[in-house]
Amino acid sequence: MKFAEVLVSLRSKRQMTQQELAERMFVTRQAVSRWETGETTPSADTLLALSRLFGVSVNTLLGSPRKLICQCCGMPLEDDILGSEADGTLNEDYCKWCYDNGKFLEDCTMEEMIEFCLPHMQGDKQAARAYLESFMPTLKRWKNK
Repeated sequence: MKFAEVLVSLRSKRQMTQQELAERMFVTRQAVSRWETGETTPSADTLLALSRLFGVSVNTLLGSPRKLICQCCGMPLEDDILGSEADGTLNEDYCKWCYDNGKFLEDCTMEEMIEFCLPHMQGDKQAARAYLESFMPTLKRWKNK
């Protein structure tokens, strides 16, 4: 889905008119109409505000152009499991089990995270461990440690 389609869908689910959305976003109804026809795309700040209003990630607003994974545990991310910042903004880097309210929930080492993840992985545990030991250092939280 493209941004325009996503926006129409989210607005419709909320039973919100273009005028009501415009008022909440401090823009004109015509601006909302242009977003929904694909004529224009909102600014980054407006996308963030729309993300907060609808409770979805900017990634979702843009039609999920990329697959997100938690940059701590490696779990695939969906909107309903995104972590959050202290101000309630969704954090698209971490899941809610690793990062919430602007901080990591567990003060652990990468090795401890590997031990935590191992039981949740399918197949041969030795191969899973080898995979995690090579994959985890590429994640944002562990990259420079």
